[in-house]
Amino acid sequence: MADDSGTATAEKKDVRESEEWQKAVEYSITDEDIERQNKLLGYYQPAKTREYIQTATTDNIRNFAHGCGDDNPLFCDPEYARGTRWGSVIAPGMMTGVINSPMKGDPTPDEIRALKKSLFKGVHVFVSGSKWNFYRPVFPGDTIYSYNGDETCEVKQSEFSGRSVITVRKDVKVNQRGEVVAVYRILRVLTERKTAAKKGKYADLKPAEYDDAAIAEIDEVYANEKVRGAEPRFFDDVTVGDSLGKMAKGPLTVTDVICFHAGGYGFVPYAPTVGRLAYKNRMRIPAFYIKNEYGVPDVAQRLHWDPVWAQAIGNPMAYDYGVMRENYLWHYLNDWAGDDGVITYVHDEIRKFNYMGDVQFVTGEVTGKREEGGQNLVDVEVRFTNQRDTETVKANATIALPKKKGIAMYPEVPRELAEEAAEMMARHWELSKR
Repeated sequence: MADDSGTATAEKKDVRESEEWQKAVEYSITDEDIERQNKLLGYYQPAKTREYIQTATTDNIRNFAHGCGDDNPLFCDPEYARGTRWGSVIAPGMMTGVINSPMKGDPTPDEIRALKKSLFKGVHVFVSGSKWNFYRPVFPGDTIYSYNGDETCEVKQSEFSGRSVITVRKDVKVNQRGEVVAVYRILRVLTERKTAAKKGKYADLKPAEYDDAAIAEIDEVYANEKVRGAEPRFFDDVTVGDSLGKMAKGPLTVTDVICFHAGGYGFVPYAPTVGRLAYKNRMRIPAFYIKNEYGVPDVAQRLHWDPVWAQAIGNPMAYDYGVMRENYLWHYLNDWAGDDGVITYVHDEIRKFNYMGDVQFVTGEVTGKREEGGQNLVDVEVRFTNQRDTETVKANATIALPKKKGIAMYPEVPRELAEEAAEMMARHWELSKR
């Protein structure tokens, strides 16, 4: 088609009619894929991706925190942070997951390369939860490297998308000194787009709508949120059954997703790119690009902001990244723990989608207290509930708190893990000199 000026214009079509969409939904989870995945378990290799952020700085730490809706001065105000026990701004713990500088390592063996080639091609991936173990903070100037590999692979029948594969990938995050900062285990669910599109389990779900009174109720939650900050929360004063308070996140908008990306979430190597970079990426991974309703190739991950594409593969609306809610969880925990607290462990399960327009109310309580390995630990449970009163996230965490005479400490890195990480970084530096 062309307009009056002679400029070509695309006719708006149902994206499901496009050849690219038909190809995309043809991709299936095969027995061969599952067999190859199982052979890869336990193989760890350096992460060679160059994320948006490679080295933490005062500015990108602040921007990442703001991208999660977190204005804690420990992350955002260098003058304030100098007066804390840390002596500096530090990064929100889960920011460690989005920082990565390429780690050098020996060439991938041919048999591993063959197993990975086109594995689960065109299959959709959801982040369904994670486990974090934290061992030290990230300061401005810290460069983070990582090595990773899959630990487990399980085949299941999913209520939403039929046959699915659930994998757990272990990422060991290491700083430039060869110290383990954190271990990040990501629970991923791989599903067939065609099955999800046919089932459309949530197709009848209606978008949330809010009048002024409803927005005022959400605003009241925001107005009453408390950042513990410089006032220590002492282990001695915590009691099982204590509430962690209430936090609001949302209603979710496309702006929220944009801010999360702008804060540093790259989703490399599938990152949204522009112009010539998008062209190069499309040439490299063509299966990841599906034409939109105007005939323009665009990234498959646009289901996080494009309702037409989200509906084409079986969802009623676009929805957030699970990683966004994981970072909201950290925000909630750290607001309660205060500057002197140390979050040592987090386990979350992403149970339901968080659709555009949904609001999440975060609540939690103390479920246990214990002294272990010289630490004073508090166990908590947290849940996210939306405006439909549906639980979308269930989580538990462990937080080290100071006693009235003493400070909270990070746990020691297991010896075998520390030695493994040091060896990986030593090899990286050795290869970097060549």
